[in-house]
Amino acid sequence: MALPEWLSSRLSLPVVASPMFIASGPELVIAQCQAGIVGSFPALNARPSSLLGDWLDRIAAENAEYAAAHPAATVAPFAVNQIVHRSNDRLEHDMGVIVDHRVPIVISSLGAREEINDAVHSYGGIVFHDVIDNRFARKAIEKGADGLIAVAAGAGGHAGTQSPFALVQEIRTWFDGPLLLSGSIAHGRSILAAQAAGADLAYIGSAFLSTTEANVVPDYRRMIVDSGAADIVYSNLFTGVHGNYLRGSIIAAGLDPDNLPVSDPSAMNFGSGGNTEAKAWKDVWGAGQGIGAVTAEQSTAELVAALSAQYDRAYADLNAAVGRLPHRATTPAR
Repeated sequence: MALPEWLSSRLSLPVVASPMFIASGPELVIAQCQAGIVGSFPALNARPSSLLGDWLDRIAAENAEYAAAHPAATVAPFAVNQIVHRSNDRLEHDMGVIVDHRVPIVISSLGAREEINDAVHSYGGIVFHDVIDNRFARKAIEKGADGLIAVAAGAGGHAGTQSPFALVQEIRTWFDGPLLLSGSIAHGRSILAAQAAGADLAYIGSAFLSTTEANVVPDYRRMIVDSGAADIVYSNLFTGVHGNYLRGSIIAAGLDPDNLPVSDPSAMNFGSGGNTEAKAWKDVWGAGQGIGAVTAEQSTAELVAALSAQYDRAYADLNAAVGRLPHRATTPAR
């Protein structure tokens, strides 16, 4: 289950920040990387498409400048998410920009394609593909993905329905490569739990919606802090793919969250549009079930520091608990 050394050695915490539509931009990605976790953004967030190269230049330059000025700091690499689906008419253009800029990590979603993987491998990059079940996981690896992101129940945005324990266990019966786990992870102990379950890294999104660097309106940030798992609604109405959304934002858009119609999956739309007048991500806000652990608006650096302290505390508690058990003397490797 080894991660590439160039990745594992550049992490202060075993976390990849997931790419979030609209919310993830250069400010958030740079702050995440400089806090020591992988920052990421969807290529589609750079609008118009001509901005994508500018964003990549800025992220690379500011991270390099920060690393030079703070030689003791752990500055993580960054990732770009590509929607690999026929509805994405920017895919060819954006992949050209990604190759030209030698983006170290590409996260592919909603379709595994060999030519995407080959393009990233041509310059030494790696591809993590997100999956919601074991069948899609096998297809992704067969087509050349380097690692998998298990998007389990409770994840924000487009999420699966399977328990993280079931999904990770099934994947680990045949795959020993890099595995990330997503689904309700917003606390340091949950990061450790993801590793104990068999994942290498935790994949965290919704908690970063509470940060000052996230490109969200103030009401969205506040709703993340004020909401919990009971405030998450699972629906495919807004993009054609099932996802988790904040109940309060659905109500504010004039819809009944308990009586949402089912959308036609063939009408997929993953940008700022959707299948209703209420637009996904812009009007109806995505979030995962773990947001009950988010109790304050804060900077990305503060959030990562809190997660790290929680992780260390959970690790120490687990060590102590294991030490009290008969014939048990090891804990998950950090």
